[in-house]
This record gives sequence, structure tokens and C-alpha cells, in this order.
Amino acid sequence: MQTPRERLDKSRGKGPPDSPFAQSAAEIHAALRLADGFDIDQMISEYRALRASVVKQWVAHHHELALTDVEDLTRFNEAIDQAVTESVAHYTKTINESRNLFLGVLGHDLRNPIGAVSMGAQWMERSGIANPKQAKVVSEIRTAAGRATQILNDLLDLTRSSFGTQIPITKAKVDIVVLCQEIADELRAIHADRSFEVTHDGDPKGCFDPARLGQVLSNLMGNAVQYGSASRPVAVSVAGNEPETVTIAVHNLGSPISPETLKSMFQSWTRGQDVANAPEKGTHLGLGLHISKLIIEAHGGEISVTSNEQTGTTFSLQLPRK
Repeated sequence: MQTPRERLDKSRGKGPPDSPFAQSAAEIHAALRLADGFDIDQMISEYRALRASVVKQWVAHHHELALTDVEDLTRFNEAIDQAVTESVAHYTKTINESRNLFLGVLGHDLRNPIGAVSMGAQWMERSGIANPKQAKVVSEIRTAAGRATQILNDLLDLTRSSFGTQIPITKAKVDIVVLCQEIADELRAIHADRSFEVTHDGDPKGCFDPARLGQVLSNLMGNAVQYGSASRPVAVSVAGNEPETVTIAVHNLGSPISPETLKSMFQSWTRGQDVANAPEKGTHLGLGLHISKLIIEAHGGEISVTSNEQTGTTFSLQLPRK
């Protein structure tokens, strides 16, 4: 039973206080469904089915609804709505707690030991190692630690974006040509047998996040090395002829990207084409292009790709200067 006064108080959020130690049936339901792998839409659909089934049975057994039936049906719908609210609140709270735990493990518990391994390998390289085999092993340790750090960064960025948080950027005045040359120099040190060409036309300066934009360029140029022809250079061109935008194009010749792959190129967990000249095949999570897209969008820009047998593969970035 519920008096008019109690109904008014309830509508204003002044219902009877809940026990701070007991979970409601709706909260327990949400916890069980989350543990069973239900997503939030599937959990809500159960309430929709419950409401429809009960009302259908109710009406079938009451050919003529009395005023008390109408009031009871109203109360029933209020109860379902309240249960849905409690279930959704508990579900999202648990998801948020899991996300924070995941980010904490990635950001601290894994980053610190990997950083220690990387610093140790760098110290050994600087100290000088006479044995060539030992020097090669130390170099591989440093490279592997750097790759693990990049995977952690990618997973952190993906986790932020999956929960509706835009990738944070800090803008500063940047000369994109200088940034492209720096990334090319880094890749030359790793791929001594490959050549890189950086050209520009117009004003290459604007307000961007240099670290994040460098992350995008490193990913695109690294992919061009991995999937492009080893006998042809990776070409990076910067066009700054437009007053409001700067365009960057990363081009390579080689096996074209299939139309099926192009459709899902910028989705998360999507790997590039499986080609024979990809020496690092299997070492990536398929997050690089997805995160690159998120970074460009955080700048207010756009990223696109074209690929065919005749002209090769070109990734284009359009970025607003301001």
C-alpha cells in the first residue's frame, strides 16, 4: 500500500532509506548479469520482456480493469523503472571500478618494471659491451621494452576512448616538417636499409600536440616500412598552402590494401594486410591506426587512406592550424 503523501515523497526522492549494507534485488541482478557476460542492452531487455509478460498476463485475467487494477499497474511500472535505474547504476559503477583497476595496472604495475628493464638495457649499452652476441641481446631487450611500452600506451588510449574519454592533447606551435624529419631520423636508425623522403610546400606551422602527432607519424611511417616495397623510399609530403589547414601525406609503393581491409582500417583490433614483406607480423595488436584516428579527431582533423596497384598506398592527414 502507498498513501498519496508517500507517493508524493517518493516522487521527490524521499522514499524510505535503504540499508547501507544490503543490495537490492536489482543490484544483485546487475552483478550476476555482468559476471555472466551480458552487456547493458541485454540486461535492460530482460526488464522489457518482464514488463510485457506481466502486463499481458494481468490483462488476460481481468476482462474489465477496476480502478485498483489501474493503480496497481501504475505502481508495477514504477517498480520496474526503479529496478532498471538501480540495475544500470550498479552495472555502470562496477564497470567504472573495473576500468580504474585496469588503468591502474597498466599505468603503474606494468609500466614501472618495463621501464626498469629499458633503463637497465640502455645503461648496459652506454657502458660498452665487447662481446658482439651480448651487445645484440641487450639491443633486442631495449627494443622489446620500447615496443612493450608502446603497447601499454596504445591500450591506455584505447581504454580512454572506449569509455567516452577523448585522448588528451596539449597544443603548441609546431613546425610539421621538422617533426617529420625527426620521426624519419628515428626510423632510419632502426631501419638502416630503408630510405625516407620528406618534402614540403607552403607554410608547415600550426598549433598541434607534437608528442601525439609524432605518435601518428611514427605509426604511419612504420607501417609504410613494414608493408611497403623495400626498394622504394617512404615519401612524406607536407602541404601548407591553405590558410586554415595543413595536409600531411605518407606514401609507399608495394602490395595494395584490399578493399575489405580498407573498410575496417581504422577500427580497433584490426591488423593490416597479411603480406610476405612484413618482418614484424604478429607483434602488433591492431590498435595503431585506430588510435591515430582518435588523435587526429582530437585535433579536429581527418585521416583517410587510398590504395591501389598503380599508385601505391597513401595515408592523408588534414589538420586545422588553430
